[in-house]
Amino acid sequence: MKTQTAQHKTFEALKTEFHYKSVMQAPKVSKIVVSTGVGAKHDPKKREVIKDRLTRITGQAPAARMAKKSIATFKIRAGDQVGFQVTLRNKRAQTFLDKLIHIVLPRSKDFRGIRPETIDEMGNITIGIKENIVFPETSDEDSKDIFGLAVTVVTTAKNKKEAEAFLRYLGLPLKEAEAKK
Repeated sequence: MKTQTAQHKTFEALKTEFHYKSVMQAPKVSKIVVSTGVGAKHDPKKREVIKDRLTRITGQAPAARMAKKSIATFKIRAGDQVGFQVTLRNKRAQTFLDKLIHIVLPRSKDFRGIRPETIDEMGNITIGIKENIVFPETSDEDSKDIFGLAVTVVTTAKNKKEAEAFLRYLGLPLKEAEAKK
């Protein structure tokens, strides 16, 4: 007996609502981008801690991100390191998304779901996580160096409505749309 692929299951779940004729029309997650800022740019120890934790969280070494412009009020010069970014694809992206949905978001403080309005017109969603300690890979005794993360889930959905249905199918805890007053 043939097993169905994830793409085929998505197709079956969404084909009646969006009138798909082919499995290839069904949306899928193309990549997940995890990024963070380093804050104190002159503290190499803090940068190293952030890089190490981001590596443990994602399972992949992060790339340094540099400032594109000089900003005098923030004492930043073009070329200074201002953050780290990791791009996850394929199996690593699926594993990270599963961990995000089932472990990280439920552990987040005061989490009541993600607003569907955060999905952009191209079908992508960015989730802000205030504390890195909600990830099981970070140890609680290192809680003095807490930093936030931005997780962007990039999909192949063609519009916002299709992306919302797809993300709900994946199990992302989106809030129900509120009635207009």
